[in-house]
Amino acid sequence: MTLGHLVRRFLFAVVLAAWAVGCASLPANVDRKPSQALGTPEQTALGQFVAQRRAQDRGRSDSGFVLLDTIELAYESRLALIRNAQRTLDLQYYAIHADGSTETLLEALRAAAQRGVRVRVLLDDFNTVGKDAQVLNLAFVPNVEMRLFNPLPGSRESLVTRLVGSLHDSARIAKRMHNKMFIADNAIGITGGRNLGDAYFGVDGKSNFVDLDVLAAGRVVRDMSASFDHFWNDDLAYPMQTLVSPADLERLRKGPDGKDAPDGPLKAAAAAEPPKQKGSVMPDVAPATPARADPQSFDLRNLRFTWAPSALLMDKPGKIDRDDDEVNAGDTVVDGLLALMDGAKQDILIVSPYFVPGKAMVERFRKMKERGVRVRVLTNSLASNDAPAAHVGYARYRKDLLAAGVELHEMRAALAGASGGTGGGSGIGSAGGGSKGNTSRASLHTKAVMIDGRLAVIGSMNLDLRSQTKNSEAGLVIRSAALAGAATQVIDAMIQRGSYRVVARADGGLLWQAPPGADYKDSFTEPEATAKQRLLAGIIAPFAPDEML
Repeated sequence: MTLGHLVRRFLFAVVLAAWAVGCASLPANVDRKPSQALGTPEQTALGQFVAQRRAQDRGRSDSGFVLLDTIELAYESRLALIRNAQRTLDLQYYAIHADGSTETLLEALRAAAQRGVRVRVLLDDFNTVGKDAQVLNLAFVPNVEMRLFNPLPGSRESLVTRLVGSLHDSARIAKRMHNKMFIADNAIGITGGRNLGDAYFGVDGKSNFVDLDVLAAGRVVRDMSASFDHFWNDDLAYPMQTLVSPADLERLRKGPDGKDAPDGPLKAAAAAEPPKQKGSVMPDVAPATPARADPQSFDLRNLRFTWAPSALLMDKPGKIDRDDDEVNAGDTVVDGLLALMDGAKQDILIVSPYFVPGKAMVERFRKMKERGVRVRVLTNSLASNDAPAAHVGYARYRKDLLAAGVELHEMRAALAGASGGTGGGSGIGSAGGGSKGNTSRASLHTKAVMIDGRLAVIGSMNLDLRSQTKNSEAGLVIRSAALAGAATQVIDAMIQRGSYRVVARADGGLLWQAPPGADYKDSFTEPEATAKQRLLAGIIAPFAPDEML
Protein backbone atom coordinates (compact mmCIF):
# COMPACT_ATOMS: atom_id res chain seq x y z
CA MET A 1 0.00 0.00 0.00
CA THR A 2 1.37 3.41 -0.97
CA LEU A 3 1.85 6.33 1.39
CA GLY A 4 -0.93 8.16 -0.45
CA HIS A 5 -3.37 5.35 0.24
CA LEU A 6 -2.42 5.33 3.91
CA VAL A 7 -2.91 9.08 4.22
CA ARG A 8 -6.33 8.91 2.53
CA ARG A 9 -7.42 6.06 4.80
CA PHE A 10 -6.28 8.01 7.86
CA LEU A 11 -8.15 11.15 6.78
CA PHE A 12 -11.27 9.11 6.06
CA ALA A 13 -11.06 7.56 9.54
CA VAL A 14 -10.69 11.03 11.07
CA VAL A 15 -13.78 12.29 9.21
CA LEU A 16 -15.81 9.28 10.35
CA ALA A 17 -14.65 9.71 13.94
CA ALA A 18 -15.47 13.42 13.89
CA TRP A 19 -18.95 12.67 12.53
CA ALA A 20 -19.51 9.98 15.15
CA VAL A 21 -18.62 12.15 18.13
CA GLY A 22 -19.27 15.60 16.74
CA CYS A 23 -22.38 16.05 18.88
CA ALA A 24 -20.70 14.95 22.11
CA SER A 25 -20.54 17.58 24.81
CA LEU A 26 -19.96 17.86 28.53
CA PRO A 27 -22.97 17.89 30.88
CA ALA A 28 -24.25 21.29 31.99
CA ASN A 29 -25.44 22.43 35.43
CA VAL A 30 -23.45 19.73 37.21
CA ASP A 31 -24.08 19.45 40.94
CA ARG A 32 -20.70 19.45 42.66
CA LYS A 33 -21.10 19.13 46.39
CA PRO A 34 -18.03 20.85 47.87
CA SER A 35 -15.92 19.01 50.43
CA GLN A 36 -12.69 19.68 52.29
CA ALA A 37 -9.78 17.77 53.78
CA LEU A 38 -9.98 16.47 57.33
CA GLY A 39 -9.68 19.39 59.74
CA THR A 40 -8.47 17.39 62.75
CA PRO A 41 -5.62 15.13 61.59
CA GLU A 42 -4.15 15.16 65.12
CA GLN A 43 -7.11 13.06 66.28
CA THR A 44 -6.20 10.15 64.00
CA ALA A 45 -3.67 7.39 64.57
CA LEU A 46 -1.51 8.69 61.73
CA GLY A 47 -1.65 12.25 63.12
CA GLN A 48 -0.65 11.01 66.57
CA PHE A 49 2.15 8.94 65.07
CA VAL A 50 3.56 12.03 63.33
CA ALA A 51 3.45 14.07 66.55
CA GLN A 52 5.11 11.30 68.55
CA ARG A 53 7.81 10.74 65.93
CA ARG A 54 8.63 14.45 65.76
CA ALA A 55 8.97 14.57 69.55
CA GLN A 56 11.06 11.40 69.55
CA ASP A 57 13.35 12.76 66.80
CA ARG A 58 13.41 16.21 68.41
CA GLY A 59 12.53 17.64 65.04
CA ARG A 60 12.94 21.40 65.01
CA SER A 61 10.89 21.80 61.83
CA ASP A 62 7.16 21.08 61.61
CA SER A 63 7.41 18.77 58.59
CA GLY A 64 9.22 15.46 58.15
CA PHE A 65 10.26 13.61 55.00
CA VAL A 66 11.31 10.18 53.78
CA LEU A 67 12.87 9.71 50.36
CA LEU A 68 11.06 6.83 48.64
CA ASP A 69 13.98 5.81 46.45
CA THR A 70 13.04 2.20 45.77
CA ILE A 71 10.11 0.56 44.05
CA GLU A 72 9.36 -1.43 47.19
CA LEU A 73 9.24 1.63 49.44
CA ALA A 74 7.04 3.50 46.97
CA TYR A 75 4.49 0.68 46.80
CA GLU A 76 4.54 -0.50 50.40
CA SER A 77 4.19 3.01 51.81
CA ARG A 78 1.06 3.68 49.74
CA LEU A 79 -0.55 0.44 50.90
CA ALA A 80 0.43 1.23 54.49
CA LEU A 81 -1.24 4.64 54.30
CA ILE A 82 -4.44 3.08 52.98
CA ARG A 83 -4.49 0.42 55.69
CA ASN A 84 -3.74 2.87 58.51
CA ALA A 85 -6.10 5.65 57.44
CA GLN A 86 -9.04 6.15 59.79
CA ARG A 87 -10.94 9.12 58.36
CA THR A 88 -9.90 10.22 54.86
CA LEU A 89 -7.91 9.23 51.80
CA ASP A 90 -7.36 11.74 48.99
CA LEU A 91 -5.72 10.66 45.70
CA GLN A 92 -4.90 13.04 42.84
CA TYR A 93 -3.32 11.56 39.69
CA TYR A 94 -2.73 12.17 36.02
CA ALA A 95 -3.05 8.44 35.21
CA ILE A 96 -4.24 5.29 37.00
CA HIS A 97 -3.87 2.18 34.87
CA ALA A 98 -6.03 -0.93 35.11
CA ASP A 99 -3.46 -3.59 35.92
CA GLY A 100 -2.27 -5.87 38.70
CA SER A 101 -0.49 -3.42 41.01
CA THR A 102 -3.39 -0.96 40.76
CA GLU A 103 -5.92 -3.71 41.46
CA THR A 104 -4.20 -4.41 44.77
CA LEU A 105 -4.29 -0.70 45.69
CA LEU A 106 -7.94 -0.30 44.64
CA GLU A 107 -8.98 -3.34 46.65
CA ALA A 108 -7.28 -1.79 49.68
CA LEU A 109 -9.13 1.47 49.01
CA ARG A 110 -12.44 -0.37 48.84
CA ALA A 111 -11.66 -2.10 52.13
CA ALA A 112 -10.89 1.30 53.67
CA ALA A 113 -14.22 2.66 52.40
CA GLN A 114 -16.02 -0.34 53.94
CA ARG A 115 -14.61 0.49 57.36
CA GLY A 116 -15.82 4.09 57.09
CA VAL A 117 -12.93 5.99 55.50
CA ARG A 118 -14.04 8.71 53.08
CA VAL A 119 -12.16 8.18 49.81
CA ARG A 120 -11.84 10.95 47.20
CA VAL A 121 -10.12 10.17 43.89
CA LEU A 122 -9.39 13.04 41.49
CA LEU A 123 -8.17 11.80 38.11
CA ASP A 124 -7.27 13.63 34.93
CA ASP A 125 -9.60 12.42 32.19
CA PHE A 126 -7.08 11.99 29.37
CA ASN A 127 -6.18 8.33 29.93
CA THR A 128 -9.51 6.89 31.11
CA VAL A 129 -10.24 4.95 27.92
CA GLY A 130 -10.32 1.30 26.89
CA LYS A 131 -9.12 -1.08 29.54
CA ASP A 132 -8.07 1.76 31.84
CA ALA A 133 -11.71 2.88 32.09
CA GLN A 134 -12.22 -0.09 34.43
CA VAL A 135 -10.63 2.01 37.16
CA LEU A 136 -13.76 4.15 37.13
CA ASN A 137 -15.69 1.23 38.66
CA LEU A 138 -14.31 2.38 42.00
CA ALA A 139 -16.70 5.35 41.92
CA PHE A 140 -19.67 3.01 42.47
CA VAL A 141 -18.28 1.74 45.78
CA PRO A 142 -20.14 3.30 48.73
CA ASN A 143 -18.10 5.92 50.59
CA VAL A 144 -15.93 6.56 47.50
CA GLU A 145 -16.19 9.71 45.39
CA MET A 146 -14.41 10.06 42.08
CA ARG A 147 -14.13 13.17 39.93
CA LEU A 148 -12.60 13.49 36.46
CA PHE A 149 -10.67 16.68 35.75
CA ASN A 150 -10.93 18.58 32.48
CA PRO A 151 -12.88 15.78 30.76
CA LEU A 152 -13.04 14.91 27.08
CA PRO A 153 -16.54 14.18 25.76
CA GLY A 154 -17.33 11.10 23.73
CA SER A 155 -16.86 7.35 23.81
CA ARG A 156 -14.29 5.79 26.13
CA GLU A 157 -13.55 3.00 23.71
CA SER A 158 -10.91 5.02 21.86
CA LEU A 159 -8.71 7.99 22.74
CA VAL A 160 -8.49 8.93 19.05
CA THR A 161 -12.25 9.44 18.68
CA ARG A 162 -12.35 11.50 21.89
CA LEU A 163 -9.51 13.71 20.63
CA VAL A 164 -11.11 14.18 17.24
CA GLY A 165 -14.40 15.06 18.89
CA SER A 166 -12.61 17.72 20.93
CA LEU A 167 -10.79 19.48 18.08
CA HIS A 168 -13.11 22.48 18.42
CA ASP A 169 -11.92 22.86 22.03
CA SER A 170 -8.26 21.92 21.53
CA ALA A 171 -6.88 24.80 23.64
CA ARG A 172 -8.61 23.42 26.74
CA ILE A 173 -7.98 19.75 25.97
CA ALA A 174 -4.23 20.38 25.53
CA LYS A 175 -3.99 21.37 29.20
CA ARG A 176 -3.87 18.51 31.69
CA MET A 177 -3.83 18.02 35.45
CA HIS A 178 -0.42 16.42 35.93
CA ASN A 179 -0.31 16.53 39.77
CA LYS A 180 0.36 13.37 41.79
CA MET A 181 -0.66 13.24 45.46
CA PHE A 182 -1.59 10.45 47.85
CA ILE A 183 -2.80 11.79 51.24
CA ALA A 184 -4.01 9.89 54.32
CA ASP A 185 -5.92 11.60 57.17
CA ASN A 186 -4.34 14.94 56.20
CA ALA A 187 -1.36 13.74 58.26
CA ILE A 188 0.94 11.90 55.83
CA GLY A 189 1.17 12.32 52.07
CA ILE A 190 3.24 11.16 49.09
CA THR A 191 4.12 13.17 46.01
CA GLY A 192 6.57 12.85 43.14
CA GLY A 193 6.56 11.79 39.51
CA ARG A 194 4.91 8.38 39.83
CA ASN A 195 1.44 7.56 38.48
CA LEU A 196 -0.29 4.32 39.52
CA GLY A 197 0.27 1.23 37.37
CA ASP A 198 2.56 -1.74 36.76
CA ALA A 199 5.03 0.30 34.69
CA TYR A 200 5.61 2.59 37.69
CA PHE A 201 6.21 -0.25 40.15
CA GLY A 202 8.60 -2.46 38.19
CA VAL A 203 6.18 -5.25 37.27
CA ASP A 204 5.46 -4.41 33.64
CA GLY A 205 7.01 -6.94 31.27
CA LYS A 206 7.60 -4.44 28.45
CA SER A 207 8.39 -1.03 29.96
CA ASN A 208 9.24 0.32 33.38
CA PHE A 209 9.56 3.90 34.56
CA VAL A 210 12.47 4.95 36.76
CA ASP A 211 10.87 7.20 39.35
CA LEU A 212 11.27 8.96 42.69
CA ASP A 213 8.77 9.95 45.40
CA VAL A 214 8.94 11.64 48.77
CA LEU A 215 6.74 10.87 51.78
CA ALA A 216 5.82 13.95 53.81
CA ALA A 217 4.38 14.31 57.31
CA GLY A 218 3.16 17.21 59.40
CA ARG A 219 2.34 20.80 58.44
CA VAL A 220 3.28 20.63 54.75
CA VAL A 221 0.71 17.87 54.22
CA ARG A 222 -2.02 20.37 55.09
CA ASP A 223 -0.70 22.50 52.22
CA MET A 224 -0.93 19.46 49.95
CA SER A 225 -4.52 18.89 51.04
CA ALA A 226 -5.39 22.54 50.44
CA SER A 227 -4.12 22.19 46.87
CA PHE A 228 -6.14 18.99 46.45
CA ASP A 229 -9.29 20.75 47.67
CA HIS A 230 -8.81 23.60 45.19
CA PHE A 231 -8.80 21.12 42.31
CA TRP A 232 -11.53 18.89 43.76
CA ASN A 233 -14.00 21.78 44.13
CA ASP A 234 -13.15 23.41 40.79
CA ASP A 235 -15.70 23.64 37.98
CA LEU A 236 -13.47 21.47 35.79
CA ALA A 237 -13.78 18.52 38.23
CA TYR A 238 -16.82 16.47 37.14
CA PRO A 239 -18.36 13.74 39.33
CA MET A 240 -17.64 10.51 37.49
CA GLN A 241 -21.29 9.46 37.41
CA THR A 242 -22.18 12.56 35.36
CA LEU A 243 -19.88 11.32 32.58
CA VAL A 244 -20.05 7.51 32.65
CA SER A 245 -22.90 5.16 33.54
CA PRO A 246 -22.48 1.70 35.15
CA ALA A 247 -23.83 0.19 31.91
CA ASP A 248 -21.09 1.90 29.89
CA LEU A 249 -18.44 0.61 32.27
CA GLU A 250 -19.84 -2.92 32.05
CA ARG A 251 -19.83 -2.73 28.25
CA LEU A 252 -16.21 -1.56 28.22
CA ARG A 253 -15.22 -4.33 30.60
CA LYS A 254 -16.76 -7.00 28.40
CA GLY A 255 -14.92 -5.78 25.34
CA PRO A 256 -15.96 -5.54 21.68
CA ASP A 257 -17.22 -9.15 21.50
CA GLY A 258 -19.74 -8.52 24.28
CA LYS A 259 -18.56 -11.55 26.26
CA ASP A 260 -17.90 -11.58 29.98
CA ALA A 261 -14.34 -11.54 31.20
CA PRO A 262 -13.02 -14.94 32.39
CA ASP A 263 -13.81 -14.12 36.03
CA GLY A 264 -17.50 -13.58 35.30
CA PRO A 265 -19.74 -10.50 35.45
CA LEU A 266 -18.96 -7.32 37.31
CA LYS A 267 -18.93 -8.16 40.99
CA ALA A 268 -19.35 -5.88 43.95
CA ALA A 269 -17.97 -2.62 42.63
CA ALA A 270 -21.23 -1.42 41.10
CA ALA A 271 -23.49 -2.84 43.80
CA ALA A 272 -25.94 -0.59 45.61
CA GLU A 273 -24.81 -1.91 49.02
CA PRO A 274 -21.28 -2.43 50.36
CA PRO A 275 -20.00 -5.91 49.41
CA LYS A 276 -20.27 -8.52 52.15
CA GLN A 277 -17.58 -10.74 50.66
CA LYS A 278 -14.27 -10.13 48.99
CA GLY A 279 -14.74 -9.12 45.37
CA SER A 280 -12.80 -7.15 42.81
CA VAL A 281 -12.94 -3.58 41.55
CA MET A 282 -11.53 -4.80 38.23
CA PRO A 283 -12.56 -8.47 38.06
CA ASP A 284 -10.56 -9.34 34.96
CA VAL A 285 -7.28 -8.04 36.40
CA ALA A 286 -5.12 -10.23 38.63
CA PRO A 287 -3.66 -8.44 41.69
CA ALA A 288 0.11 -8.01 41.77
CA THR A 289 2.85 -6.49 43.93
CA PRO A 290 6.41 -5.55 43.02
CA ALA A 291 9.11 -8.17 43.37
CA ARG A 292 10.57 -8.35 46.90
CA ALA A 293 7.85 -6.07 48.29
CA ASP A 294 6.23 -7.29 51.50
CA PRO A 295 3.29 -4.96 52.16
CA GLN A 296 1.93 -7.10 55.00
CA SER A 297 5.08 -6.68 57.08
CA PHE A 298 5.79 -3.05 56.14
CA ASP A 299 5.61 -0.73 59.16
CA LEU A 300 5.59 3.07 58.93
CA ARG A 301 7.29 3.20 62.33
CA ASN A 302 10.47 1.81 60.77
CA LEU A 303 10.88 4.81 58.47
CA ARG A 304 13.59 7.37 59.29
CA PHE A 305 12.29 10.91 58.94
CA THR A 306 14.27 14.02 58.08
CA TRP A 307 12.69 17.07 59.72
CA ALA A 308 13.36 20.15 57.61
CA PRO A 309 11.95 23.50 56.47
CA SER A 310 9.78 23.08 53.40
CA ALA A 311 7.28 24.65 51.04
CA LEU A 312 4.88 23.35 48.44
CA LEU A 313 5.04 24.75 44.93
CA MET A 314 1.57 24.29 43.46
CA ASP A 315 -0.25 25.43 40.37
CA LYS A 316 -3.84 26.58 40.68
CA PRO A 317 -6.70 24.96 38.76
CA GLY A 318 -7.00 28.26 36.89
CA LYS A 319 -3.86 27.37 34.95
CA ILE A 320 -6.04 24.94 33.02
CA ASP A 321 -8.61 27.62 32.15
CA ARG A 322 -8.52 29.53 28.89
CA ASP A 323 -7.47 32.86 30.45
CA ASP A 324 -4.09 31.60 31.68
CA ASP A 325 -3.89 34.36 34.31
CA GLU A 326 -1.44 32.34 36.38
CA VAL A 327 0.82 31.72 33.39
CA ASN A 328 0.72 35.38 32.38
CA ALA A 329 1.66 36.40 35.92
CA GLY A 330 4.67 34.06 35.97
CA ASP A 331 3.43 32.29 39.10
CA THR A 332 3.61 28.66 37.95
CA VAL A 333 5.49 25.82 39.63
CA VAL A 334 8.17 25.84 36.92
CA ASP A 335 8.56 29.62 37.28
CA GLY A 336 9.08 29.18 41.01
CA LEU A 337 11.59 26.40 40.41
CA LEU A 338 13.56 28.52 37.94
CA ALA A 339 13.64 31.36 40.50
CA LEU A 340 15.13 28.97 43.06
CA MET A 341 17.72 27.88 40.52
CA ASP A 342 18.62 31.51 39.82
CA GLY A 343 19.77 31.72 43.43
CA ALA A 344 22.21 28.80 43.12
CA LYS A 345 25.81 29.55 44.03
CA GLN A 346 27.63 26.29 43.21
CA ASP A 347 25.76 23.58 41.35
CA ILE A 348 22.40 22.44 40.05
CA LEU A 349 21.42 18.85 39.25
CA ILE A 350 18.29 18.52 37.12
CA VAL A 351 16.41 15.29 36.45
CA SER A 352 13.68 15.80 33.84
CA PRO A 353 12.45 12.98 31.59
CA TYR A 354 10.91 15.46 29.16
CA PHE A 355 13.37 18.32 28.85
CA VAL A 356 12.33 20.95 26.30
CA PRO A 357 13.89 24.17 27.65
CA GLY A 358 13.10 26.70 24.94
CA LYS A 359 15.35 29.65 24.11
CA ALA A 360 14.64 31.63 27.30
CA MET A 361 15.54 28.72 29.59
CA VAL A 362 18.73 27.99 27.64
CA GLU A 363 19.76 31.61 28.11
CA ARG A 364 19.00 31.29 31.81
CA PHE A 365 21.34 28.30 32.05
CA ARG A 366 24.02 30.26 30.19
CA LYS A 367 23.88 33.04 32.77
CA MET A 368 24.08 30.51 35.61
CA LYS A 369 27.20 29.02 34.06
CA GLU A 370 28.73 32.49 33.65
CA ARG A 371 28.25 33.01 37.41
CA GLY A 372 30.27 29.85 38.03
CA VAL A 373 27.33 27.52 38.70
CA ARG A 374 27.72 23.96 37.42
CA VAL A 375 24.53 22.76 35.68
CA ARG A 376 23.99 19.05 35.07
CA VAL A 377 20.93 17.50 33.42
CA LEU A 378 19.81 13.86 33.31
CA THR A 379 17.08 13.21 30.76
CA ASN A 380 15.89 10.42 28.47
CA SER A 381 17.71 9.27 25.37
CA LEU A 382 15.72 8.68 22.20
CA ALA A 383 15.76 4.96 23.00
CA SER A 384 14.44 5.36 26.56
CA ASN A 385 11.94 8.16 25.89
CA ASP A 386 8.31 7.01 25.83
CA ALA A 387 7.35 10.30 24.12
CA PRO A 388 9.27 10.69 20.83
CA ALA A 389 7.84 14.18 20.30
CA ALA A 390 9.35 15.34 23.60
CA HIS A 391 12.74 14.01 22.52
CA VAL A 392 12.45 15.97 19.29
CA GLY A 393 11.93 19.15 21.29
CA TYR A 394 14.93 18.40 23.47
CA ALA A 395 17.18 17.40 20.56
CA ARG A 396 16.72 20.73 18.80
CA TYR A 397 18.29 22.48 21.84
CA ARG A 398 21.02 19.93 22.56
CA LYS A 399 23.86 21.81 20.88
CA ASP A 400 22.73 25.15 22.32
CA LEU A 401 22.70 23.65 25.80
CA LEU A 402 26.21 22.27 25.37
CA ALA A 403 27.39 25.65 24.06
CA ALA A 404 25.88 27.27 27.17
CA GLY A 405 28.02 24.99 29.36
CA VAL A 406 25.29 22.57 30.47
CA GLU A 407 26.43 18.98 31.11
CA LEU A 408 23.99 16.59 29.42
CA HIS A 409 23.42 12.96 30.39
CA GLU A 410 20.92 10.67 28.64
CA MET A 411 19.59 7.51 30.26
CA ARG A 412 19.90 4.14 28.60
CA ALA A 413 16.82 2.11 27.72
CA ALA A 414 18.66 -1.13 28.55
CA LEU A 415 19.01 -0.19 32.21
CA ALA A 416 19.72 -3.10 34.54
CA GLY A 417 19.40 -3.12 38.33
CA ALA A 418 21.19 -0.12 39.85
CA SER A 419 21.27 -0.16 43.61
CA GLY A 420 22.50 2.59 45.83
CA GLY A 421 19.19 3.96 47.08
CA THR A 422 19.14 5.03 50.71
CA GLY A 423 16.18 2.81 51.44
CA GLY A 424 18.00 -0.42 50.62
CA GLY A 425 17.01 -2.92 47.95
CA SER A 426 16.87 -1.71 44.40
CA GLY A 427 17.38 1.96 43.75
CA ILE A 428 15.28 4.17 41.48
CA GLY A 429 17.46 2.88 38.68
CA SER A 430 15.83 -0.53 38.93
CA ALA A 431 13.97 -1.75 35.89
CA GLY A 432 11.63 -4.69 36.13
CA GLY A 433 11.88 -4.85 39.90
CA GLY A 434 15.66 -4.76 39.84
CA SER A 435 16.25 -8.11 38.21
CA LYS A 436 19.33 -8.10 36.02
CA GLY A 437 17.78 -10.77 33.88
CA ASN A 438 14.80 -8.59 33.08
CA THR A 439 14.87 -7.25 29.53
CA SER A 440 12.03 -4.72 29.86
CA ARG A 441 12.72 -1.26 28.53
CA ALA A 442 13.49 1.43 31.10
CA SER A 443 12.33 5.03 30.79
CA LEU A 444 13.31 7.90 33.07
CA HIS A 445 10.28 9.40 34.84
CA THR A 446 11.83 11.12 37.87
CA LYS A 447 11.26 14.87 38.24
CA ALA A 448 13.73 16.43 40.66
CA VAL A 449 16.18 19.31 41.07
CA MET A 450 19.02 19.54 43.62
CA ILE A 451 20.49 22.99 44.32
CA ASP A 452 23.85 23.55 46.05
CA GLY A 453 23.59 20.21 47.83
CA ARG A 454 21.11 21.60 50.35
CA LEU A 455 17.82 22.19 48.51
CA ALA A 456 15.78 19.33 47.05
CA VAL A 457 12.73 19.85 44.83
CA ILE A 458 10.76 16.68 44.04
CA GLY A 459 7.42 16.65 42.27
CA SER A 460 5.46 16.16 39.06
CA MET A 461 7.03 18.94 36.98
CA ASN A 462 9.29 18.57 33.97
CA LEU A 463 11.65 21.31 32.83
CA ASP A 464 9.71 21.98 29.64
CA LEU A 465 7.31 24.53 28.25
CA ARG A 466 4.34 22.19 28.63
CA SER A 467 4.85 21.95 32.40
CA GLN A 468 5.49 25.68 32.53
CA THR A 469 2.47 26.88 30.55
CA LYS A 470 0.00 24.01 29.95
CA ASN A 471 -0.11 21.33 32.64
CA SER A 472 -0.82 21.88 36.33
CA GLU A 473 2.03 20.64 38.54
CA ALA A 474 3.09 20.33 42.19
CA GLY A 475 6.50 20.04 43.83
CA LEU A 476 7.90 19.88 47.36
CA VAL A 477 10.82 22.16 48.19
CA ILE A 478 12.84 20.73 51.08
CA ARG A 479 15.82 22.51 52.64
CA SER A 480 17.91 19.63 53.89
CA ALA A 481 21.51 18.78 53.06
CA ALA A 482 20.89 15.21 54.25
CA LEU A 483 17.88 14.58 52.00
CA ALA A 484 19.36 16.45 49.03
CA GLY A 485 22.57 14.48 49.47
CA ALA A 486 20.73 11.16 49.58
CA ALA A 487 18.77 12.00 46.41
CA THR A 488 21.94 13.19 44.66
CA GLN A 489 23.67 9.93 45.55
CA VAL A 490 20.90 7.92 43.88
CA ILE A 491 20.87 10.14 40.79
CA ASP A 492 24.66 10.06 40.51
CA ALA A 493 24.51 6.26 40.58
CA MET A 494 22.12 6.33 37.63
CA ILE A 495 24.40 8.71 35.74
CA GLN A 496 27.47 6.58 36.40
CA ARG A 497 25.92 3.18 35.74
CA GLY A 498 23.14 3.74 33.23
CA SER A 499 23.59 6.83 31.08
CA TYR A 500 25.61 8.43 28.31
CA ARG A 501 27.22 11.85 28.55
CA VAL A 502 26.59 13.90 25.41
CA VAL A 503 29.51 16.07 24.27
CA ALA A 504 30.16 18.23 21.22
CA ARG A 505 32.66 16.99 18.63
CA ALA A 506 35.14 19.23 16.86
CA ASP A 507 33.40 18.57 13.53
CA GLY A 508 30.09 19.92 14.85
CA GLY A 509 28.55 16.54 15.57
CA LEU A 510 27.77 14.86 18.88
CA LEU A 511 29.35 12.00 20.80
CA TRP A 512 27.55 9.88 23.39
CA GLN A 513 30.21 8.82 25.90
CA ALA A 514 29.82 5.75 28.09
CA PRO A 515 31.10 6.13 31.68
CA PRO A 516 34.57 4.71 32.45
CA GLY A 517 34.41 0.97 33.06
CA ALA A 518 30.89 0.60 31.64
CA ASP A 519 29.87 -2.56 29.80
CA TYR A 520 28.56 -0.47 26.89
CA LYS A 521 30.40 1.68 24.36
CA ASP A 522 30.54 5.23 23.00
CA SER A 523 28.28 6.09 20.08
CA PHE A 524 28.31 8.66 17.29
CA THR A 525 24.53 8.36 16.78
CA GLU A 526 21.51 8.18 19.10
CA PRO A 527 22.55 5.11 21.14
CA GLU A 528 20.34 2.01 21.29
CA ALA A 529 17.63 3.74 19.21
CA THR A 530 15.89 1.60 16.62
CA ALA A 531 15.43 2.60 12.99
CA LYS A 532 11.71 3.01 13.73
CA GLN A 533 12.43 5.44 16.58
CA ARG A 534 14.79 7.49 14.43
CA LEU A 535 12.29 7.57 11.54
CA LEU A 536 9.42 8.62 13.82
CA ALA A 537 11.50 11.39 15.38
CA GLY A 538 12.44 12.65 11.92
CA ILE A 539 8.79 12.73 10.82
CA ILE A 540 7.63 14.54 13.96
CA ALA A 541 10.42 17.14 14.07
CA PRO A 542 9.05 19.71 11.58
CA PHE A 543 5.55 19.66 13.11
CA ALA A 544 6.31 19.80 16.85
CA PRO A 545 6.06 23.25 18.52
CA ASP A 546 8.01 23.48 21.79
CA GLU A 547 5.06 24.55 23.91
CA MET A 548 3.02 21.45 23.01
CA LEU A 549 5.74 18.86 23.75
